[in-house]
Amino acid sequence: MSNEDELLRIEGIRKSFPGVVALDGVDFDLRRGEVHVLLGENGAGKSTLIKMLSGAYHPDQGRVLVDGEEVHIRGAQDAERLGIATIYQEFNLVPDLTVAENIFLGRQPRRLGMIDRKRMEADAEVLLQRVGVSVSPRARVRELGIARLQMVEIAKALSLDARVLIMDEPTAVLTSEEVDKLFAIVRRLRADGVGIVFITHHLEEIAALGDRVTVIRDGKSVGQVPASTPEDELVRLMVGRSIEQQYPRERGDTGAALLKVEGLTRDGVFHDIGFEVHAGEVVGIAGLVGAGRTEVVRAVFGADPYDKGAVHVAGAALRGHDVGAAMAAGIGLIPEDRKGQGLVLDQSVEENLGLVTMRARARAGLVDLKGQREAAARIAEQLGVRMAGLHQHVRTLSGGNQQKVVIGKWLLADTKVLILDEPTRGIDVGAKVEIYQLINELTAAGAAVLMISSDLPEVLGMSDRVLVMAQGRIAGELTADEATQDSVMALAVSTNTVKTDKEAPRGH
Repeated sequence: MSNEDELLRIEGIRKSFPGVVALDGVDFDLRRGEVHVLLGENGAGKSTLIKMLSGAYHPDQGRVLVDGEEVHIRGAQDAERLGIATIYQEFNLVPDLTVAENIFLGRQPRRLGMIDRKRMEADAEVLLQRVGVSVSPRARVRELGIARLQMVEIAKALSLDARVLIMDEPTAVLTSEEVDKLFAIVRRLRADGVGIVFITHHLEEIAALGDRVTVIRDGKSVGQVPASTPEDELVRLMVGRSIEQQYPRERGDTGAALLKVEGLTRDGVFHDIGFEVHAGEVVGIAGLVGAGRTEVVRAVFGADPYDKGAVHVAGAALRGHDVGAAMAAGIGLIPEDRKGQGLVLDQSVEENLGLVTMRARARAGLVDLKGQREAAARIAEQLGVRMAGLHQHVRTLSGGNQQKVVIGKWLLADTKVLILDEPTRGIDVGAKVEIYQLINELTAAGAAVLMISSDLPEVLGMSDRVLVMAQGRIAGELTADEATQDSVMALAVSTNTVKTDKEAPRGH
């Protein structure tokens, strides 16, 4: 490789925060027209590294070179001037502004001192065509879906003449069709000479899109390998050990039905939903985006209303649209949006772990802080939450450790039925296996688990039975032996749905 091909180089970067060394001597380089994958577990230091390149953090040691010259990135404007653009998982767009206004925010073209809206929208149209998205520059951002929001972010980066594009988990919330479109755009940008830093937890994406992979573990760069490296070797580099079994489901005997749903209907959303989940069992719900999976479990938990039907927990009827009643009956929900709905980000690990049990542990109206702290310490140790201490703000934890805290608060509440909605989205392979082991421990202790996942191998690997939803109905039910990718997808795209309000078969 000639020096002329090198866009970016990081040498010996070190960054520490109180009580934590986030990066310890990391090396990384990026060439023109390549996709360089940055791989590592949650908490390995990837986010700190990209925030260093975007100007949010400043290194304690080491240096950053752009085009062979050492640079100091003190803020977003420095990064922009150097041609470095970052697309984070949480999009940096203003919902009430138009697409064109977002793309050129703070840099609107002007004519005679006034914003030249016609030129701005025309320039935005050119950029949107370049990324291949069909959306009006005049559309309000709040009207767009996730995939189009991402394309707007890419168009915004191109408007900055970005030569280095950093993409943080860009496929985490996309459908397979949307992922294919995104990959086509990334390949087009690569052909144009843009250097792309691509962060993903989906190992199958690496060989499909990447050129090289740099692996970070515990704040150190531990290897640089070709993107064709086998997945088991990538896992070994990431976690420092081999993971023999990706889906370690331990199936045992099942008991009585802890959750029974009968004829649950919400007009226009889902219809005639019926199923059971037994003690010691994991029931997976599969289906395409928009099939109604999340809407059903939110209704079961009482977060959303329903028009007809009934929910029973351990044989007792549950009052509808009443979260408090559901929690009192022993139902817990780990929502798809763990940051927005499952955690209070600016509170500590201890406070978040005690959210569900705070009232139950109160004495004479006063919270038993000592009891809460002891219980939180016990559960955090049991779950292996990696943290500086119980006082650490949840916002600063990695995604996998945040998910452990969400699960932990329900474990403290002695939950009978735990509903998991996308439990491992955005979590690395090592943390995923730890979550799966927690599911095994729950079912071994007699709990019932209802799990939604868009990761089909995860549904197949961890479920004792699989319910497949299509168009707001249950299209079919499969045992673990019957459930394959083909059989699930055949039901997921079917237009003929079947009723399953009979007693559901037990798991293995």
